[in-house]
Amino acid sequence: MPRLYRYADHSAVDRNDRRQDRAHGRTGAWRVHEIQSAGTADQAGRSCRHRAMAGIASRGIDQWTGNCGCRWGDLNAMSDRDMTMKGHLKPFKDLKPQHFLWDVSEDGRVATIRLNRPERKNPLTFDSYAELRDLFRDLAYASDIRAIVLTGAGGNFSSGGDVFEIIEPLTRMAMPELLAFTRMTGDLVKAMRKCPQPIITAVDGICAGAGAILAMASDLRLATPEAKTAFLFTRVGLAGADMGACGILPRIIGQGRAAELLYTGRSMTAAEGQAWGFYNGLHVGADLESEAVKLARSLADGPWFAHGMTKTMLNQEWAMGIEEMIESEAQAQAICMATQDFRRAFEAFAAKRRPEFQGD
Repeated sequence: MPRLYRYADHSAVDRNDRRQDRAHGRTGAWRVHEIQSAGTADQAGRSCRHRAMAGIASRGIDQWTGNCGCRWGDLNAMSDRDMTMKGHLKPFKDLKPQHFLWDVSEDGRVATIRLNRPERKNPLTFDSYAELRDLFRDLAYASDIRAIVLTGAGGNFSSGGDVFEIIEPLTRMAMPELLAFTRMTGDLVKAMRKCPQPIITAVDGICAGAGAILAMASDLRLATPEAKTAFLFTRVGLAGADMGACGILPRIIGQGRAAELLYTGRSMTAAEGQAWGFYNGLHVGADLESEAVKLARSLADGPWFAHGMTKTMLNQEWAMGIEEMIESEAQAQAICMATQDFRRAFEAFAAKRRPEFQGD
């Protein structure tokens, strides 16, 4: 599995692992001997599963670097100290990931991530999990991207973890490997919540399992009337407690409704999702992505530094009492008031013109 939890949730470990990778020139490429196929779909499926197990067996789950495939130019060469400096932020417009599509607006402000395995309803693999996780982590250092649209190709969002490339190998793993995998998938959710850019998910068709989690972990969600969203983990003998679902989903739609979906694994219709607050709006399929981009554009052209602060406080205040909430928001708002954007907004209002936010 690709880079499964070498990056622990401890900054010191994270920095040390990244430095070791750079020092040794690791590219993250995973190579195993090809298994010959007789050409049938069944044999092809077995070949894929054998390669997955061979990679795990030869390296061990915690050592498999995977093939995350992002080409970052000189971004990876920067030290963590340098990357915290504004002068060393880098544009992500020309990023070339391997396991999903990446499209950026001409001005670099709005990026679209497209899960792109339409023939299988865009399932996730070990490598796509890891590449998405690393991308959302690194977006904190983007000098251009201000909002993200996450969608799927071919009329579906995502069917979740690939049955043959993830589920079947998981049935053969021991507990340490299984825990490494579940922590890795959880790290994707944490990276989505921590990245400063608002994430707008555009959901059409099937949105199931880990796909439903990606939608849940986003900041805003749009869908088509045909969208079907299912947290179907219990259907395969697993708990509804996956990737933060038992904590995050009740905060979006309420405890009782979340319990129903997580216990039964049934599909939530788009109409239910909108009525319950999961979806912020429904649009016909032909308009879905354009509406998501339009929403992302409105955020990207707005006070994007302040949007990042709002996202941070929405995350942090879950575990606060009322006094901590008020004090934390007092400090957060004071920080925003100290920016030039706040002054620009006042001057634009006084001059009766639209403000141009620069994030400083």
